[in-house]
Amino acid sequence: MQLHTATSGSGEHHVGLIHGLGADGTTWQPLIDLMLATGRYTVTTIDLRGHGRSDRASSYTLGELADDVVESLPQGLRSVVGHSLGGAVLVRAVERLSPQRAVYLDPGFGLALPTTGLAGRAFWAVPALTLGVVGARQARRSASQRAVYPESIRESMKESQRRFDAKMAIGVFREIAFHPVAIAAPAVPSTIVLSDESPAVLPDAMAAGLEREGWDIRRISGIHHDMHLEDPERVFGILADVL
Repeated sequence: MQLHTATSGSGEHHVGLIHGLGADGTTWQPLIDLMLATGRYTVTTIDLRGHGRSDRASSYTLGELADDVVESLPQGLRSVVGHSLGGAVLVRAVERLSPQRAVYLDPGFGLALPTTGLAGRAFWAVPALTLGVVGARQARRSASQRAVYPESIRESMKESQRRFDAKMAIGVFREIAFHPVAIAAPAVPSTIVLSDESPAVLPDAMAAGLEREGWDIRRISGIHHDMHLEDPERVFGILADVL
């Protein structure tokens, strides 16, 4: 699928941004503003299938999402950044995109959900119910965090949720949970930035294994999963040398 893209800026460093589940390209704006203010960047965002201004689809596998990204982003970018689901998609597309650097913000590499034994069978027997409970708990935790975001960010998030094809969520969670990213050397030089909430999407043991394989692991303390919205200045600061 050819995805909706938007490009801004005219700097020499061309960067692609891939959003997370339920977001879209507009939710990167706080980080984009910081990048463009330097005059060094050209930034291209995409809306994944079922998000934003891209079309909905009958199927939402991670492979299909990655194929869309490869079709829609330019080849050979200086860097590509993926947040959460965007990271799970980027890692499956990065070898074909061939950026100089891949950057992952709390990427969905392996969910902290049961997949084996009685607990796994019980959890996935009625995933709409069990994932709904998990989602409701996370929403309550996130509400106070998001309440302090600027109004423009809250409105952008609300609009992206309105456009989001929510029926894709269960399949995405299931695929990531049952098919975590293999611990191996990165296809291109790669940086992972982790928040305090990162174990929910990338277990600590996996992060340690990836670091041993040559991944650059960085951590920002005192920040939550939507780090680029909560504190774009700190995120930009920790990434300035790799963007």
